[in-house]
Amino acid sequence: MLRGRSEKGHWFGTVIDAPDPQALGMFYHAVLGWEIHKNEPDEFTLAVPGNSETYLAFQAQTSAPWARPVWPATEGEQQMMMHLDIEVGDLDAAVQHAVELGATLAEFQPQDEVRVLLDPAGHPFCLYANG
Repeated sequence: MLRGRSEKGHWFGTVIDAPDPQALGMFYHAVLGWEIHKNEPDEFTLAVPGNSETYLAFQAQTSAPWARPVWPATEGEQQMMMHLDIEVGDLDAAVQHAVELGATLAEFQPQDEVRVLLDPAGHPFCLYANG
């Protein structure tokens, strides 16, 4: 455990860079159903319902022009730095709904039981069925 941690094993959240934090935050709000915790010009935060300590935040990427991640990885292109895995009950229905919300089904699908999609900013995320 990292020295200085107050609680063993407690995870707080993840922050994802985005060209438009509000737009990407609203996309994941619709995908996950989490509560909107913060909505500011440079930061948008979702929290697990009933637990404002566990969050997913989106911050404005301002240090350089936005470069969409490329999936699968291609030499010389912006590569993904992380991805979210989201468990669903009905894989086909969840994929269809995510696409309706603005996701794109990735061309490369490495596993039969998982679907890789790209969010509106280009970040890959995976949907997989329980069971």
